[in-house]
Amino acid sequence: MVIFGRNRLTVHYTLTMLKNICLLLGAAMLFSLSSNAQEKPIPLYPNGVPNSKKAPADYFEKREGYSINHVTDPTITPYFPEKGKANGTAVIVFPGGGYINLTVTYEGEDIAREFNKIGVTAFVVKYRLPSDEIMVDKTIGPLQDAQRSIQLVRERAAEWGIKPDKIGIIGFSAGGHLASTLATHFKKAVIPNEKNISLRPDFAMLIYPVITFGDWAHTGSRDNLIGKNPSQELIDLYSNEKQIDADTPPCFIIHAENDDTVPVQNALLFYDGLINNKVKAEMHLFQEGGHGFGMTNPKNKGKWFEWGANWMAENGF
Repeated sequence: MVIFGRNRLTVHYTLTMLKNICLLLGAAMLFSLSSNAQEKPIPLYPNGVPNSKKAPADYFEKREGYSINHVTDPTITPYFPEKGKANGTAVIVFPGGGYINLTVTYEGEDIAREFNKIGVTAFVVKYRLPSDEIMVDKTIGPLQDAQRSIQLVRERAAEWGIKPDKIGIIGFSAGGHLASTLATHFKKAVIPNEKNISLRPDFAMLIYPVITFGDWAHTGSRDNLIGKNPSQELIDLYSNEKQIDADTPPCFIIHAENDDTVPVQNALLFYDGLINNKVKAEMHLFQEGGHGFGMTNPKNKGKWFEWGANWMAENGF
């Protein structure tokens, strides 16, 4: 068929518009599928949360700005690198928040995406915050979720293209306390572990972490986890500088000397314990930066994430 003049132009423009619409719809569908596949939360306990009590009516999960609180159903959210970029390493991310909130944005989602850029699969954990209202024993609640997280990632490592001996953890502030607890308390399971899956992280990265519940404690984190009048035994148990041994995984530590929320002595105590037990460790102290700066310290041009990536490569992770 031959088309002349105005009719030919009309058909041409119509076909072009239809083609562009199809391309846009296709791109939107692909983006949607990719986004959903990358960030769909997975329940940690699909068959019921251990160590739990029925939550009161006014205790329900809330998201306020960059943080979440009142978690009753803990989850783990995977973030996968671009296709063909994954290197088999995984990092499980524990946001901070004083064991009363979870800073899930700049200490969670943003960190996961940064790991994706270097080929590392990341998992952000929305863990339960210690509470007598929803837990039988609040002192082990967060650790249960941390242990379950590494157990789950190792169980599904083959499915996700992860090497089971290259699964690390990173924690910020109180999330750093949880990460350091996981790194030093892995020999005693506080969750069912019938398959005897290793709960030991292969490496740990601790960013302005709460470590001790002794003289240099962040009292808010301590009070929230073990109560305002804990026994000395409980204080020592969760003062993680006292729980280090030769089996503690290699650690990378970041802190600011002028941190007036979590004193830098927390990092110093842990680093000293690692060295005394001949555990590989690297620590960087910023002169300034305060607390809770996330990915970028506004007082310093140094990029701790790049240092951490170099440390991971140096140790074969």
